[in-house]
Amino acid sequence: MTAIVEVEHLKKTYDSGFEALKGIDLTIEQGEILALLGPNGAGKTTLISAVCGITAPTDGKVRVGGHDIQDDWRAARKLIGLVPQEINLEPFELVMNTVRFSRGLFGRPRNDALIEKILRDLSLWDKKDSRINALSGGMKRRVLIAKALSHEPRVLFLDEPTAGVDVELRRDMWRIVETLRADGVTIILTTHYIEEAEAIADRIGIISGGQLLLVEEKAALMKRLAKKELRIDLQSPVDHIPETLSAFDLRRADDGRALIYTYDTTGERTGITRLLGAVQAAGLTLADIRTSQSSLEEIFVDIVKDGGK
Repeated sequence: MTAIVEVEHLKKTYDSGFEALKGIDLTIEQGEILALLGPNGAGKTTLISAVCGITAPTDGKVRVGGHDIQDDWRAARKLIGLVPQEINLEPFELVMNTVRFSRGLFGRPRNDALIEKILRDLSLWDKKDSRINALSGGMKRRVLIAKALSHEPRVLFLDEPTAGVDVELRRDMWRIVETLRADGVTIILTTHYIEEAEAIADRIGIISGGQLLLVEEKAALMKRLAKKELRIDLQSPVDHIPETLSAFDLRRADDGRALIYTYDTTGERTGITRLLGAVQAAGLTLADIRTSQSSLEEIFVDIVKDGGK
């Protein structure tokens, strides 16, 4: 695949001395969907703003479609669509004019058929002659999405696009995302809804404290989710794991009242049957057994907590 967004050692330090980005390196392939996860203040919006040319980086390079965002900003910016977190629209303008004007800002010729299609896809066509200030918050967010799509970008940034919106808009949004993906559009998504990242992303990146801790194929990350834990509660606590159980790579609970076994659910054999037989053969009496599985959210929290280690 061909890289369409290339970020090299990107830094952003504000006048106050705060380092919002600390040397980000990231390559995004044409046509992929990348989900960026991170806590509030992690640097997600700053990174997007820098790539889109809204925020000037302190150091580093960014290229979009081979165009440097500073030296060749006009060509780079034409390739980018952005749906920001904040709703900032001209309150007294009509919906149709707002979207049409946005297309013109990028030097694209008038195309009312395309604008109509975008508005219909976003359930906005019946609002085309309404003023922005007459719309609900959800409808205004739909207008932001329409504006971002109006000039047919090849890279689309969605900064928390479904935060606080209704289920219908979320469904419309992901339907459009699938259509854009089929057309080869690259999509970078920031979200607090980890299940959305899990559902639509090709790769998942985790950013915290201005550092990119991890960028990983979703399939590889989901393989981690295949790890489950079997907790074997014992009738009596043990001071140590019997030598006869050493082949099972068990962990002893702090109070000695349980043995914990991690296994891969995708494997042909989990080893559980053999383990339970070995536990009884070691003279240990079972009180209870239970299984648990890590969620993507737990993995995310652990990675942020451990700084990507």
